[in-house]
Amino acid sequence: MKINLNAPINKTSYGYVSFNILKQLVKQGHDVALFPIGPLEIDKQEDAIIIKECIEKSKTTFDSNSPCLRIYHQNKMAESIGNGKRYGMPIFELDTFTDEERHHLSSLDHIIVNSQWAKTVIEEDFEEAGQDDARRQIPISVAPLGVDNQVFNYKPQLQKPTVFLNTAKWEIRKAHDIIIKAFNTAFTQDDDVELWMCNHNLFIDFTQQGGEDKNKEWEQYYTGSALGSKVRLIPRQQTHEDIAKLMNMADCGVFPSRAEGFNLPALEMMACGKDVIATNYSAHTEFCTDDNSLLIDIDDVEPAYDGVWFHGQGNWAVFGDKQFEQLVEHMQFIHRSKPSGALHTNEPGMETAQQFSWENSVGKIVEILEG
Repeated sequence: MKINLNAPINKTSYGYVSFNILKQLVKQGHDVALFPIGPLEIDKQEDAIIIKECIEKSKTTFDSNSPCLRIYHQNKMAESIGNGKRYGMPIFELDTFTDEERHHLSSLDHIIVNSQWAKTVIEEDFEEAGQDDARRQIPISVAPLGVDNQVFNYKPQLQKPTVFLNTAKWEIRKAHDIIIKAFNTAFTQDDDVELWMCNHNLFIDFTQQGGEDKNKEWEQYYTGSALGSKVRLIPRQQTHEDIAKLMNMADCGVFPSRAEGFNLPALEMMACGKDVIATNYSAHTEFCTDDNSLLIDIDDVEPAYDGVWFHGQGNWAVFGDKQFEQLVEHMQFIHRSKPSGALHTNEPGMETAQQFSWENSVGKIVEILEG
């Protein structure tokens, strides 16, 4: 199948998703012309070869009547390549769209989202906003993202402390204001536990919040806490192989997010056979279940506001006392289970990760494009 792919290829989340989809499309034998959004960031020579070949096709051999798949923000969906059907794949965290976002989504021929939660959000938002019948008739299909099980897989590790790991850029949305408080409440200096945080936020530099100093502020918030001596700040990892090694050295991924667009790190932790703590809300409910995760019940939502990225334009989960107590209990359960020998490999999580592969993800995308 000929496909015009319009997407970023860089070290952002969008770039990571786009490249994995591109690589799998090529692997499955599809003819992809790549029209990259923004500058390229490539680490591996073998990746550069794939990207170069696909970009060359965008110059002289692309089919202008082939479908265009644009993977990008929901307020940047108007642009497209050629005259073929326009498919947009936005990844979003909140339950409400701005007029700009809604208008851009409405311009597409077909919307592809990564979870049933996201599909429901669009359907309900369009209906509540009074969109006309034609716009509400836009097909919306679900194609979940995937995990590279060749990179993220179980490797036995020997270590004494119980290690909790979070890998996500510093954000209130990711509950980074909560995780350290829960860690300090759950444990004492006598407990053999550690909290590993791999969270450098490259995008803070583009805000008015102090750039690099804001990263330092988050770091000091953790190291200056009661159990700061048990906190390990880990630099941004350069490759996903490095992240996989880090995940295999941990016991549990802790992701009590207020909202997620998909939460790939949680799925990658499962692929490594690790336990996962997550909120029972938003896009990661596509794969986080009672069988493979320790879930935190969410009872309500509130306007999403952090003064940096979110300014009340939609809602995210309320993280109150009940949720805090559940997070503390889950962390204590993990630590109690390790020395007793009850902390086993997360087999249900590994089975889930096998189902949510990039191969399956791209298979679903192609099915949608061919339909």
